[in-house]
Amino acid sequence: MEIIEIANKIKENGGNLYLIGGAIRDKLLGKEVHDEDYCVTGLTSELFEKLFPEANIRGKFFEVYDIDKKEFAMARKEKKNGKGHKEFDIQTGKNITIEEDLKRRDITINSIAQEVLTGKLIDPFNGVQDIKNSVIKATSNSFMEDPLRVYRVARFAASLDFEVDENTIYMMKMLKDELDTLSKERVFTEFRKALNTNRPSKFFDILRRADVLDVHFKEIHDLIGSLQPLKYHPEGDSYNHTMIVVDNSTMLTNDLKIRFSALVHDLGKGITPKEMMPHHYGHDEKGVDLVGNLGRRICVPNSWIKCGKTAAKEHMKGGIFNQMTPAKQVDFITRVSKSMLGLDGMKIVVMSDKWRGEELPPNVEFDIIGKKILGDINGNYIKKKYNIKDERKIGELLRTKRIELIKRAKMDVNSWQIFTKRDIP
Repeated sequence: MEIIEIANKIKENGGNLYLIGGAIRDKLLGKEVHDEDYCVTGLTSELFEKLFPEANIRGKFFEVYDIDKKEFAMARKEKKNGKGHKEFDIQTGKNITIEEDLKRRDITINSIAQEVLTGKLIDPFNGVQDIKNSVIKATSNSFMEDPLRVYRVARFAASLDFEVDENTIYMMKMLKDELDTLSKERVFTEFRKALNTNRPSKFFDILRRADVLDVHFKEIHDLIGSLQPLKYHPEGDSYNHTMIVVDNSTMLTNDLKIRFSALVHDLGKGITPKEMMPHHYGHDEKGVDLVGNLGRRICVPNSWIKCGKTAAKEHMKGGIFNQMTPAKQVDFITRVSKSMLGLDGMKIVVMSDKWRGEELPPNVEFDIIGKKILGDINGNYIKKKYNIKDERKIGELLRTKRIELIKRAKMDVNSWQIFTKRDIP
């Protein structure tokens, strides 16, 4: 059924239909609209169901209707009756106006509606102007009724690259004590969406401004003020460095578990004693447990945690690969290649870590060398050439021959591109 046909049927029965929320926001921003959500005024749920018996009904606390992959809900008002994200009294009815429905929404840019039949915009909270000004503002004081909005604001700031006004930041601060009522799954959903933007750093920067970063992202918060050697890190403390690295990673990969790995690679620096700074000896090993702590707190997938732990433990070695002995290079390649992050993922983490504002990211070659030695000198090659069946001896000889191959190549990436089977020792 076409949306105009639906709108006309609603109008004929005393109601009105509005396109609302994110669809309007994205249209005004010139973005492709993926989901269409509609608000119905002037009708009861019972009448709507009678008019559209084909609608699929869902919703735990209030009815939501699906018709042809479009979502419809009756206009409603909400009143908080407890602490947390779910404690609300919900009121629906044909006398609730579109303006009342929009008032309960989180931010002004999401509190715009468009009348389907006339195309008229309903914008009682100046959301259109806020879109033009690239600013995020709370729609009303009802913002403070839902602590999840703290993370939604930070996520929208990252995805849209908008600023957040000071009054909204203040409201976010006031919700700090309620953030621990959120389920870890809800927090992860907002975090994942932020990580999927071009500027994940903005998500954390907004939470930092609101003084709530330490609630679910303590390990990131602890990087603030963690000084680094100025010679190698002119960008400032470990927090600033981490924000640069995670943003760098978005230009190199769409794989979120690799972006997460870039984010957590230096968590160990957050627990360095002050008297040791600006040096962070052993931060790579110390960071492994911290990755797990953060991951479990916000329900990060185990595959992400495994990749993040590898990044924390091995990124330093990846950064000095060309300075290591051939034996250590082979051991590094072997370990990382067996990990879930892999050589390709580790390469992105190291490139993101070493990129300092140059036009192009620094060249990292351990993935090329690694794939060459692992591909050309493998178990089958050793078995056939040396007629060995003992698995322990095969492993020892594998390592020896791979070291010899690296020595012969003299760690020159160009030689790896032209190396042939004839050159294998």
